[in-house]
Amino acid sequence: MTIRTILVDDEKLAVQGLQLRLEPFSDIEIIETCANGREAIRAIKTQKPDLVFLDIQMPGFDGFSVVKGVMEIDPPLFVFVTAYQEHAIRAFEANAVNYLMKPVDETKLADTIERVRQRLAEKRSTEEAEKLKDVLAEVSPESLESMGEDETTGRYEKMINVKDRGQIFRVDVDSIEHVEAAGDYMCIYTGDNSLILRETMKDLERRLDPKNFQRVHRSTIVNLDQVRQVKPHTNGECFLVLESGAEVKVSRSYRDVVARFVH
Repeated sequence: MTIRTILVDDEKLAVQGLQLRLEPFSDIEIIETCANGREAIRAIKTQKPDLVFLDIQMPGFDGFSVVKGVMEIDPPLFVFVTAYQEHAIRAFEANAVNYLMKPVDETKLADTIERVRQRLAEKRSTEEAEKLKDVLAEVSPESLESMGEDETTGRYEKMINVKDRGQIFRVDVDSIEHVEAAGDYMCIYTGDNSLILRETMKDLERRLDPKNFQRVHRSTIVNLDQVRQVKPHTNGECFLVLESGAEVKVSRSYRDVVARFVH
């Protein structure tokens, strides 16, 4: 399966260097290179690539502006490449697959390509499932109607494997209090422990039963069974007090969602 890729950097040598480093990956097909943000936005909208390696600091439209400029379409995966470490947090907030420092380390590049493959495989499997559902709705609508709550609930995880600090932890989903996002990583809190999971918020949400796990902030998911108190705050916001005593902020845009579950 070919990964259609665009490289964006205002330094020609940087583009050439990245092209050389990507040559060993037979599934990476570089379909275009761009020298600035405006070219990148135009190429992404026209070519619809799977992946974009994107320099952050460019004259005019920087890398973050490029990401914002293509949000109205189904955006590709982004890997930020830069010489400036201070952009790392913003890169993860932009939900980048990874953040690579120049000159690009070959081992880190290989790890990044593997992450890209996983993300694309998950995306394509989800799209295939939706297509199958649409076909079933047309040719056999009764098969969809017969799917009871127990059948749909069964697809959610009961245990999650988390590789952290060189070890694999088996985490009981019911023991999770809340989850916080940090770019392409999730911090899972279980009351007496915290673990780092290399996964996006969107992907993790698909694995958790929405009857119990609800997003209460752009970057926070809470296990509603662990909520012990609701504390009002200013500006229509509030805090949830969890079993461990931890407090999680609920933004105004998610307050109505939580109110349906917490009484």
